[in-house]
Amino acid sequence: MYNDDSFTDFPVNPLAIIEPQRETHRYTLTEYLRREERSSELHEYYNGIITKLPMARGPHNDIIVNIGTALKIAVKALEKNYYVRSGQQAIYLPKLNFSLYPDVVVVSETPQYYDKNEVLLINPLLIVEVLSRGTRKYDRIAKFEEYKSLDSFKEYILIDQKKCHVQTRFREEPDLWREKDYETIESSIFLKSLQVSIPMLDIYDNIQF
Repeated sequence: MYNDDSFTDFPVNPLAIIEPQRETHRYTLTEYLRREERSSELHEYYNGIITKLPMARGPHNDIIVNIGTALKIAVKALEKNYYVRSGQQAIYLPKLNFSLYPDVVVVSETPQYYDKNEVLLINPLLIVEVLSRGTRKYDRIAKFEEYKSLDSFKEYILIDQKKCHVQTRFREEPDLWREKDYETIESSIFLKSLQVSIPMLDIYDNIQF
């Protein structure tokens, strides 16, 4: 979720870089949630490993607000009910025991949670990540694979904050994803999971390249 170009050593989840011989304390999910509730900062959880998220820069935050607002307006006109959330909505991946913070998430009909306190969402339909130099590789490859462990997850949107480029990935079948790239500011991205179009001008409103 939160990115800063200065964090160039944050390309993958922590489990991929822990040294085998090193003793690392692993927290339970309950311990993680208790710590997160008391913390003024956000942390992601990787099967016992807790990692603090770096702060976001201005353009990154602007794009999150832009795409979140555009999605909220688009789904409001639909007959089906959708929830659009950003920033502090954690997604839990039960098969991996991960808790991650996407930039924006859309839920269809009724949000479902892993915990009784309704913190860990488990049924996202659409997930948005805004790319930066520090997290680009992780968001595009490893994090996508992690999100795919959720059966409800149908569409992924990757937004470049350094240039006009948006990529959508839609799950047509359980193991078949279709990619489409948008690179002109005059175009609109079509979201198959929602059957709506979002203008690139809205996504990049007030963004300078």
